[in-house]
Amino acid sequence: MKILIVLTSHQDLGNTGIKTGLWYEELAVPYYVFKDAGADITMASPAGGLPPVDPKSEEPDAQNAATERFTNDPEATEKLAHTVRLDSVDGADFDAIFYPGGHGPLWDLVNDPNSIALIEATVQAEKPLGMVCHAPSALINAKAADGRPLVAGRKVTGFSNSEEQAVGLADVVPVSIENAFIEEGGSYEKAPNWQPFAVTDGKLVTGQNPASSALAAQAVLDLLAKQ
Repeated sequence: MKILIVLTSHQDLGNTGIKTGLWYEELAVPYYVFKDAGADITMASPAGGLPPVDPKSEEPDAQNAATERFTNDPEATEKLAHTVRLDSVDGADFDAIFYPGGHGPLWDLVNDPNSIALIEATVQAEKPLGMVCHAPSALINAKAADGRPLVAGRKVTGFSNSEEQAVGLADVVPVSIENAFIEEGGSYEKAPNWQPFAVTDGKLVTGQNPASSALAAQAVLDLLAKQ
């Protein structure tokens, strides 16, 4: 079982002067869901190398057992420090793809042609594709085989407008996942702020927020087990 984890390379939170990147929990929790199930994990990012980690996700109150385990795991930290370039990846080499969030994907993965091509190929190959929190933004510009938006007619979730407002970034982010999915004909679903929530539609799994990381990763494993 080979799983590719795709991470952001973007570190600037708009014009705020604040740094962003990937959200540590959303990498660490799925990593161990997959790792403990025996998966061979590869990490990739648009720029390759060490992706930026949102400093807020490294603060003490954002830590849990998985983040602490990751921090103290030489194999995991080595993989993160040396992600492969996304343009060098062939999705056919993997059984499933997973995208952790953080605000970074709103700026790079949403428009990245290699990511979009990977997503489209994974869906057409009917392989499990999981995303959590802000990572579902990478679906916005992806198309189905018939040329329609990939999310059209699909049940999807992602970081909600009310959660974005709660963290004070609704006027900073370049795109609203909730609005974009609805505009594209997706059936956007959500739970109350910060509650674990994930939806599966075919082989596409989306999770709403950081608390949904384990749910989304486990749903990907469940899909793999059915294949």
